[in-house]
Amino acid sequence: MITSINNELVKETVKLQQKKYRDRENKFLLEGFKAIEEAFNAGVKIEYVFTTDEKRYAFVPNVIPASEAVLKKISTTDSAPDAVGVAVKKVYSAEYLKDAKKVVLLENIKDLGNLGTILRTAVAFGADAVVLYGKECADLYNPKCVRSSVGNLWKIPVVYIEDFSGLNVFERFEKVATLPRTTQYLKDFSIKEPALVMFGSEADGLSDELIRFATKEVKIEMADNVESLNLSISCAVVLYKLFL
Repeated sequence: MITSINNELVKETVKLQQKKYRDRENKFLLEGFKAIEEAFNAGVKIEYVFTTDEKRYAFVPNVIPASEAVLKKISTTDSAPDAVGVAVKKVYSAEYLKDAKKVVLLENIKDLGNLGTILRTAVAFGADAVVLYGKECADLYNPKCVRSSVGNLWKIPVVYIEDFSGLNVFERFEKVATLPRTTQYLKDFSIKEPALVMFGSEADGLSDELIRFATKEVKIEMADNVESLNLSISCAVVLYKLFL
């Protein structure tokens, strides 16, 4: 059993709380039973798991008994779970988008909770892939995003595209811009597949570049005294109407 927080493997694991080390090592943290189980069932490569309950995690190839102090050190939650694992990132290229029919694009999304919730929503409403567009997008493998996706991170390809030239893969798609000001209401709107539905960041909305890129525009009808909805709620409403 590992009991020291100064153990070398423990220290290397703690580094994965930081994005620069996740990027360098191409690894990330899995915290708690559901995240570890879902990742394992989805074929994510799990390198090892620290745990206080060996029997519960016997399905993982490399289980390392550890003290509660160790788990508290490597966990990013206020109350440490009974296990924290290290897994290898699943990386998807734009090639995965060629045969997709329903794709969600998020431009420069920054809120980790929103991102995780939107991934869960995209899976629930039948999206084939999610694109994180722009150079300021949140880190998909941040522990908060991994937790808020509730295991759905492994169920849908997520592709990073930084530059506009990378959107060439959507040339034949119907491209829908979701906007607060347009004359086309969601209740009267439908799409033809393949379709790309684009959402802007929480603070800035869609860029002019993507608005010009769009072939159609749509907005959610709502009460006059409400200016906007939370991004993850907007995604849920739009995807339910357009994708199901």
